[in-house]
Amino acid sequence: QVQLVESGGGLVQAGGSLRVSCTASGRTFNTYTMGWFRQAPGKEREFVASISRTVGTTYSTDSVKDRFTISRDNAKGTVYLQMNRLTPEDTAVYYCAASSPFGSSFRYWGQGTQVTVSS
Repeated sequence: QVQLVESGGGLVQAGGSLRVSCTASGRTFNTYTMGWFRQAPGKEREFVASISRTVGTTYSTDSVKDRFTISRDNAKGTVYLQMNRLTPEDTAVYYCAASSPFGSSFRYWGQGTQVTVSS
């Protein structure tokens, strides 16, 4: 069982930046594909970005391309989401997710961290 703990959410003005982090328990972090999802009020959870286990190949949804960057530090067991040029439409609870070891489907989820962007 992997435990994921997010941090770094908060309130920021439109146009600002924020970085959220997610730290995983255990010693096999480099076997997990990691991702970030978000859920805005009244909407379904949506994919934001993902990063592969060791090579660091990344994918992101079109709405955040060129604004958000996902990265990981396998030595620290941590994945980051750097969010720039934030807009009120980015307001959501952001969830960290991990795949099963060497898998691609997300199996483990964090509790979420609130990001609020004011206009």
